[in-house]
Amino acid sequence: MTKQEKNDVIEVLKGKFSQYNNFYITDTESLSVAQVTNLRRHCFDKQVEMRVAKNTLIKKALESIDSEKYAGVIDSLHQVTALMFSENPKDPAVILSGFRKANNNERPVLKAAFINGDVFVGDNQLKALTQIKTKNELIGEIIGLLQSPIQRVIGALQNRENAQAAAAEEATPVAEATAETPATETPATEAPAAPEAPAAEGTEEAPKAE
Repeated sequence: MTKQEKNDVIEVLKGKFSQYNNFYITDTESLSVAQVTNLRRHCFDKQVEMRVAKNTLIKKALESIDSEKYAGVIDSLHQVTALMFSENPKDPAVILSGFRKANNNERPVLKAAFINGDVFVGDNQLKALTQIKTKNELIGEIIGLLQSPIQRVIGALQNRENAQAAAAEEATPVAEATAETPATETPATEAPAAPEAPAAEGTEEAPKAE
């Protein structure tokens, strides 16, 4: 690599370090080409930019920006280094953790992470980094905390209104519906039938004189 090419790489790295407030320094040594390609794909899916560069060039890029600010990161530059840049502070940690579990391997190793001005050094920080709250998650929690008292007040008012409505309903006598009595029909009185006159017996003929 020529001097000009090295300077070009340093300028690109300076731009990335200035652009992102979150980046990870990882050790990808002993990973196969296929594994590195697979790791790059996972990074791409999460919108994490992965770059491999020489430690000397990374160091020069960081020192040219602020050597004191990045002191903890600079001290971790050894062996093979892959950089992971991300807008989300915990996405690289989630990618590394998932990749290691899927491959049943302890690689890549986390050497350091720079998260919004804070430096986390060592692979033992990986689990904690997977649990970092993102900005949107923190905002959601704050909104939830603010809404909780309001919801309790609204719930109490609704319960009070329901109780008052129930009490008013119990105090009002319920009018009973008057049952309709069916009309009783008076049977017509029939006049007694007149007794039949006995039939008149026929007159006996007088005996004729002989």
